[in-house]
Amino acid sequence: MLDAKPGTPSMGDVEGASRPAHAPADHPRVPKERVGVLVANLGTPDGYDYWSMRRYLNEFLSDRRVIDYPRWKWQPILQGIILTKRPFSSGAAYRSIWNESRGESPLATTTKAQTDKIAQRMKERYGDCVVVDYCMRYGNPSTRSRVAALVEQGCHRIVFFPLYPQYAGATTATANDQLFRALMELKWQPAVRTVPAYFEDPAYIEALARSVEHTYAATDPRPDILVCSYHGVPVRYLMEGDPYHCQCQKTTRLLKERLGWADTDIVTTFQSRFGPEEWLKPYTVEEVARLAQAGKKRIAVIAPAFSADCVETLEEIQEEIRESFEHAGGECFTYIPCLNDDDAHIDALARVIEANVAGWLD
Repeated sequence: MLDAKPGTPSMGDVEGASRPAHAPADHPRVPKERVGVLVANLGTPDGYDYWSMRRYLNEFLSDRRVIDYPRWKWQPILQGIILTKRPFSSGAAYRSIWNESRGESPLATTTKAQTDKIAQRMKERYGDCVVVDYCMRYGNPSTRSRVAALVEQGCHRIVFFPLYPQYAGATTATANDQLFRALMELKWQPAVRTVPAYFEDPAYIEALARSVEHTYAATDPRPDILVCSYHGVPVRYLMEGDPYHCQCQKTTRLLKERLGWADTDIVTTFQSRFGPEEWLKPYTVEEVARLAQAGKKRIAVIAPAFSADCVETLEEIQEEIRESFEHAGGECFTYIPCLNDDDAHIDALARVIEANVAGWLD
């Protein structure tokens, strides 16, 4: 991957670059005009050691979209307490799931695989007119470097695709913010389109339903209930107008309707609570224990808000949440993996991209 400084493109080094007609001999070569597709995910530390985790957590938890307390109040707590202790616990969580063979987190591995498959779909549909790349909101590769790389390859138009099915200010909005910051540094800005949330897209719902059906067909006896566990946000964000909660509820309802299930077959919960505020309820870690105590001894858990398995699914759900269920008397805990680079998921993402390049590429 090219890691270039914005505003200093090396146009002559791009494959297919040529001098404009009637240009003087010393005119730099200009790359063929293309459309860029930049998919974005939350991010990942470069390693699970203390300093890698501290850098990552500092960037993440300093984002005002994520923690919106006044800086004078929050930063002393973050720098003096949280970043002293949390890199150790978070590092241990990442260590337990780390892709040691590739030296990266599972989120990085999966995002690369998704990008490769999306690029192949775009090549089949549009030939060499589209360049597909990926970035992370926190960590590497940065949004800034990947925007610069696309511009260098002749992308005068860019479709920016945050891989969050449901919109939230702490996910989709902050990814878009980072894109706009990158554009502010460019002398010649490309035209951009940001992809909206796709929480109710029929192809996305179909991909989710197929993953559930596939897992249930291989699970005997059948789970008593499906827990749709979404990443949580403070209740205050909902009260201030964030649509995330409503979009999560609709995704669950559409999934239930596609599966043809009753209301008692599926439940919406929220995980990953952080800090002293009240967050969206019910909390997954508490709800799975309640379900076990209420006689639901066999459950399946799916995480529809995550486009790729990560520490919140591979460690939190499969370890902490599973443990809560089993300690409360649960007997059979089944985790349904994220859609990751499953072909049905890639098809759904490609359809969303095609809808957003309409008018640019037809």
